[in-house]
Amino acid sequence: MIEKLRPHFEGALALPPDAVQWLLDLWRVIQMLDDVADNDPIAREELNSTIFLALVGLPANPFFQAQAKNLLPVLASAVLKWQASDAAERNGKADAKSFVWRASYYDVVLLVVLLCHGAETAARAANYVMSIYGEVFDDYLKEFPNA
Repeated sequence: MIEKLRPHFEGALALPPDAVQWLLDLWRVIQMLDDVADNDPIAREELNSTIFLALVGLPANPFFQAQAKNLLPVLASAVLKWQASDAAERNGKADAKSFVWRASYYDVVLLVVLLCHGAETAARAANYVMSIYGEVFDDYLKEFPNA
């Protein structure tokens, strides 16, 4: 999935290289943490590199350093949305709302577009950014037969 995101970020959204790298690294960390939460098998080498990325790579990224005060509140919201979705899923209450909460990464992407290109461009790109979310609702529901 990560390589499917790159062309969107570099091409249609024309984000600067540091912003692209930060978004891709964030995706990688998010996916690893989700795998940990779901007890999915994880190669030790991948775990080690992702830990380093989370603790060193993401905060050292020049885009993040320049925009941390803007990015951190949206990252906090994304974490809380993921936790809400995870709680709903684990309690057998996965539904359309919890599905939407899972897409909070794209809230971060949209903010990055806003920070890099301004409000007018972000408004024009908003539909495109949100459409990048690749998960299909019916497939999501199949993951939770009790929902």
